[in-house]
Amino acid sequence: MPKHSMPLQDLPSEILEGSMLSQSNKMNKRKSGLLSEGLDMECTPTESIMQFSPHHKHQRLLSMGKENDCNQFVLNRRSRRKKESTSCVSWDHLPDELLLRILFYVPLQDLCRMSSVCKRWHRLALDESLWHSVDLEGLTHVGPALQQVLKNGVHMLRCPRSFVEDFHFSGSGPLQMVLMDLSSSIIPPSSLESILSHCRLLEFLSLEALQLSDNIISSLSMNPNLLELNLSGCSGFSAPAFAHMLKSCSRIEQLNISWCEFDNDHVKSVVNNLNPAVTHLNLSGYREGLTLEDVKVLVTRCPNIQALDLSDSTLLMADSFPVLRQLKGLLHLSLSRCYHIHLAALTDLGSMFPLLSLLDVFGIVNDGHLSSLKKELPRISINSRPFSSIARPSPSSGLTGGFMWNRKCQLRFKL
Repeated sequence: MPKHSMPLQDLPSEILEGSMLSQSNKMNKRKSGLLSEGLDMECTPTESIMQFSPHHKHQRLLSMGKENDCNQFVLNRRSRRKKESTSCVSWDHLPDELLLRILFYVPLQDLCRMSSVCKRWHRLALDESLWHSVDLEGLTHVGPALQQVLKNGVHMLRCPRSFVEDFHFSGSGPLQMVLMDLSSSIIPPSSLESILSHCRLLEFLSLEALQLSDNIISSLSMNPNLLELNLSGCSGFSAPAFAHMLKSCSRIEQLNISWCEFDNDHVKSVVNNLNPAVTHLNLSGYREGLTLEDVKVLVTRCPNIQALDLSDSTLLMADSFPVLRQLKGLLHLSLSRCYHIHLAALTDLGSMFPLLSLLDVFGIVNDGHLSSLKKELPRISINSRPFSSIARPSPSSGLTGGFMWNRKCQLRFKL
């Protein structure tokens, strides 16, 4: 008897189980087919759809922001968005060291504005490292700015040709000033004294054409490291006070005291107390105040002079050349307007000073005789330096605008 015509109870269990599984699969496929066909029909019962369809989240309205277009109020809750990570770094997260490095390149006016942003920027903008060197040339009211700059621990201060109101420096401790240029400024002696009385570290100083006092000169004597001092055209101090300053500042190498209100006592205080190691000296403008005896004392005391300016010393004559010959390392000699020195005597300077390379004789030699003198002294440059550069902060080297003693100020006031 064939297997398909046998009674149900007589079929083997393997065939029976396989048949039931096959029948179950057929039923599932049929239901799935009916459901897929029924979903496309309009009369499909809602209960069947809900029963066999998976649970979906409610769809959001596509027209976001237009929920009330159909006069129907809809409350739509939007999901929270996670903070997007950005690659930008906030200024608040930068360390002080990096901010100070950035502020180092900010101009003076902008740095002052940044100091009012917040407490932290105020502290950073006034950090001593940023105010190491300051140039205030061109500032109208220098007094308040000078007060703040000094408190910020400035090391280099350039403030020439400025008007400084009468003020008193209110700082208590010593200043960190090393280089300072106040040339041709208008500043009361009392204000200048209040500044210099706090200075102990000065090495380069120019007070050209200022009214001084004995107290100011005494304050200068408290700076033993002074190397270059320019007092050209100054007045108001006595010879004893100046002699004491020269003794205390025993490291001066360059000194410019030309055209000061000196008498014979002032000149003698210079030649008798000058540092023996001085190499550049401008002692011009004293007409009958400088004698040959003074030159003898000077040469004996300071044999290492390389640049000497004795211009406008009308008492000097050619007999001073053998005295000056003791300066074996003399490179630059200025004898302008020393009218008692004749042209013929100048031709001997080439053999007397083998190292001499610069000679200024303005007023002695006219243009007609200058060419013949140059032929007599071919290796010496004659009348090439109309202005003295001894101890001056801005020599005739072409460096202008923020430079003093070949150093540039970082912070500059710009008009």
